[in-house]
Amino acid sequence: MAQNSDNPADPFKKALAEATKVLADDSELAVSYSVDPPGQTSDSVRLPQISRRMTRDEVMLARGTADAYALRHRYHDPRLAARYMPEGQMARDLYEAMESARVEAVGAQRMPGTAGNIDAKIAAEARRKGYAQIRDKAEAPLSTAAGYLIRHLATGRALPEGADNVMDLWRGFIEENCSGTLDALDGTLDDQRAFARLARRLIEDMGYGDQLGDDPDAPDDDEDETAESSDEDEDSPEEAGEDESDESEDMDASPESAQDQQQDASQAQVDLDELADAEFAEETEMPEGEAPMEPPPPPPASEADPNYEIFSRGHDEEIGAEDLAEPIELERLRAYLDQQLDPLKGAVSRLANKLQRRLQAKQSRSWEFDREEGILDAGRLARVVANPTTPLSFKVEKDMEFRDTTVTLLLDNSGSMRGRPISIAAICADVLARTLERCDVKVEILGFTTRAWKGGKAREEWLAQGRPATPGRLNDLRHIIYKSADAPWRRTRSNLGLMMKEGLLKENIDGEALEWAHRRMLVRPEQRKIMMVISDGAPVDDSTLSVNPANYLEKHLRDVIAMVERRRAVELIAIGIGHDVTRYYQRAVTITDVEQLAGAMTEQLAGLFDQDPRKRARVLGMRRVA
Repeated sequence: MAQNSDNPADPFKKALAEATKVLADDSELAVSYSVDPPGQTSDSVRLPQISRRMTRDEVMLARGTADAYALRHRYHDPRLAARYMPEGQMARDLYEAMESARVEAVGAQRMPGTAGNIDAKIAAEARRKGYAQIRDKAEAPLSTAAGYLIRHLATGRALPEGADNVMDLWRGFIEENCSGTLDALDGTLDDQRAFARLARRLIEDMGYGDQLGDDPDAPDDDEDETAESSDEDEDSPEEAGEDESDESEDMDASPESAQDQQQDASQAQVDLDELADAEFAEETEMPEGEAPMEPPPPPPASEADPNYEIFSRGHDEEIGAEDLAEPIELERLRAYLDQQLDPLKGAVSRLANKLQRRLQAKQSRSWEFDREEGILDAGRLARVVANPTTPLSFKVEKDMEFRDTTVTLLLDNSGSMRGRPISIAAICADVLARTLERCDVKVEILGFTTRAWKGGKAREEWLAQGRPATPGRLNDLRHIIYKSADAPWRRTRSNLGLMMKEGLLKENIDGEALEWAHRRMLVRPEQRKIMMVISDGAPVDDSTLSVNPANYLEKHLRDVIAMVERRRAVELIAIGIGHDVTRYYQRAVTITDVEQLAGAMTEQLAGLFDQDPRKRARVLGMRRVA
């Protein structure tokens, strides 16, 4: 007999989806729930999954995320934002953070119920990133602080714990440099174009004007550019029509229409309040601490070592594997990789199956019985039938911590890995990604090398400038994304064939690669993060080492490892091929034969997932595979 869903979260999820469509003013908006990171496209939003337990934290996070995406869908024009988007990364981050704050502030003014929900989202982000523990503003992101300050000034609302700390660390600097510009904030919130201009002025006031790029409103000799710039001054039919239509929908709508929309949104919020059975905490005034007043130092080249220098970042490259070769070439290289390692695939597959069995054994569902609430325990209904006075028994599913895990494999793509080492590393990464994906563990595969031998364009610039002393890193980095954590294995399988491409493998600058991979992991939503580094020796770049101290790159690698291990946000392990990497990494294993790589990788990963701390310690002990 067909039955309705027994998941108590389903009615709430349905109500939240409908409320999101109302807030976004788009009945066709697709709303879904997933364990993948939340996201938004032009016609859909993906919200955090809500378990059947419906804890307050996950309900509030889902509501806050939904409101933020709905308001952005309604009040943000991507084309207009792209027109005023700065060129430099720091300036872009500031621009994006302030625009998000504007959208949320407009929503809070017109639909006050959204403000508390977004507060919960900000609080969850602050807890996850440890904002409350930051004491030095150099560790607090300026872009995030600027967004928080814009939201605070526009709404008058106190920020959640942790977020207020980040804002206060930078508030003195921002207000000192931008006080005159900030005075115009209130008059621009409802006009995205005016606010974009204001944001660019704020970015310039904060010292990042060199990253803004060309002024999109400046007149130009080109006819098309002239026509474009005159659109704003003379209200041309194209842009003026778009702006008027947008404003007519959001701001100049008839009083009855606006009242209906606000009533719909308010009713949706009331329904969600009843379903979630949670009320917001009473707002409290938070004291404003005195922020440092000095201007920000230029961002260091490395978080781990402020003295680490880079001569030029202009030619560095972070690129997907699919962008370094045509699809046909990738398929050919992948076929070559499979053919070359055909004799080894059987042994690797057996190890992968062993790993999968061990992980899936830990994934078996387990329950806590004889609870006063939860899911009705059907297995114990017989005693209730026999004796009606016996109370009903319920069961609750136990949490399985390791499902909420992401693993990054960082592969050394240096010239010394050429031949069998890189082939086996590629196939092992491929098999592990497929195996862990079956066990609901996210996997990211990254590689690092340089774009050229002996310096590349960075060295050419150094020579042209008269060979200044101790220039720092003097080569062009190439960081390769073979598989992102959210990409399914079947879509990225051919990417690993790129490692067989002639001329790809060059120098290795391990410290910056490790820092890059670590930054990528920190923004992941999973609670547990594991990084495995596979390398065959110390960092080497002839161009850098010829004009800097001999231990320049090695010292930076040690500093980065120390930072990662000290912060403990990522569990770091390493496998050295033919070279002892235990002198760098606290948790490491060295193999003397590349054929042992598959076994070492599977054993290390299986050990990390072992629940017995003594067994984990044995596997993660500093041992050498003979």
